[in-house]
Amino acid sequence: MSRVPMTVSGELALRKELDQLKTSDRPRIIQAIADAREHGDLKENAEYHAAREEQGFVEGRIQELESKLSNAQVIDVLAIPHTGKVIFGTTVVIVNCDTDETVKYQIVGDDEANIKIGKLSVNSPIARGLIGKSEGDIAGIQTPGGIVEYEIEEVLHV
Repeated sequence: MSRVPMTVSGELALRKELDQLKTSDRPRIIQAIADAREHGDLKENAEYHAAREEQGFVEGRIQELESKLSNAQVIDVLAIPHTGKVIFGTTVVIVNCDTDETVKYQIVGDDEANIKIGKLSVNSPIARGLIGKSEGDIAGIQTPGGIVEYEIEEVLHV
């Protein structure tokens, strides 16, 4: 499997979730299974089956997080000299050339992406169209409705 880019904050969030699953959720579920076993017949014990199902989910998520973290290439944008170019991890302010609508996105890894809070996946069409461009450049982004042009107003190194 190839390396997957991730910001420092993205790595910390995944590590925090993994720690929560291993130190809190896993022991709680093991105890719930033990308690359910004490109630007798496991065939008709809904608590036991629910706990086992939750255990399967948690163990699967632990494996998924460990795999993602082992394949992560953590990129600290603050350690990279600021050149004004759009690169992974930078925050970019863009203006739609047709509507004059201004939006601000941070370009992050797939697991961190959340458009509602302005985190855009590096593999999204918008990010791919912006990467490598500089402040003042125009980027044509292919959308289902045709090509939309955005002017890169500012590249923030945050």
